[in-house]
Amino acid sequence: MATSFSNPFNLTAAGELGNHRESMLYNELLLRNELGRPKNRAYTQVPKDGSFVYGRPNEERFGGADDALHGWPRNLSTTTLPFKSKVKNSERDFMALNRAAVQTGLVTANENYEFRATHDVRRKTAGDEKTRTRTRRIPPSMVFGISTRPSTPIFDLLEHKYQDKWLQDRRKLEVSKRQEESKLRRNPNCVYETRASLLRTYQNPVEDAPLWQLPRFKDNAKPSLQTFRSAGARRSAYGNYQSDQIARQGDFGHGVYEPACN
Repeated sequence: MATSFSNPFNLTAAGELGNHRESMLYNELLLRNELGRPKNRAYTQVPKDGSFVYGRPNEERFGGADDALHGWPRNLSTTTLPFKSKVKNSERDFMALNRAAVQTGLVTANENYEFRATHDVRRKTAGDEKTRTRTRRIPPSMVFGISTRPSTPIFDLLEHKYQDKWLQDRRKLEVSKRQEESKLRRNPNCVYETRASLLRTYQNPVEDAPLWQLPRFKDNAKPSLQTFRSAGARRSAYGNYQSDQIARQGDFGHGVYEPACN
């Protein structure tokens, strides 16, 4: 048997002993769930006399499908049409106002303020510019849509013309492949070079290309300090440095000397 609570505050966080306020009955955080009933969301109930109607109200609009097909009457305002006309409020063109003020001889701030209060210039909206540029005259003989593909000749299908053409293309492709393979075949009367024979042949030494430099730095950018007495002393110093790297440890030969191994 379900228990009926006469006091509505029994299902609140305060209970029977706490302070009771009318706002507790409308606060979802303070309400407690009743056993066997859905959770209360603390909303007031609608009147039961039938005066409350759910949904959105239907606005009375004049003009239906019949009027739309026969043309909208001119006496209808924009608010009574079944669609809303979007009127874009263009911004003021201050550059044009300043230009006009200077042409009239107004320079100071107060004069410009008074000129703007009595004159108004609006900027052109982006939508109007696009529609003007895109509008063009279409010739009356223009046809829209995708062009119809020409019909396939039935006589060519009956005599298998497309099949014969495909077979001829395949034969030509096979003949060209055989000709290329015959060219690549080795002639037993000729002597071919191997890797060993190519390595035995003398190859002329080729100097590496110099690093790229800006043309203005090739002649002007010279070192400000020469630590070597001559170019030969510089080469001998670098040669000694490279030979000394052999006996040192490390990837770059900058470490300590390695001991000799017997």
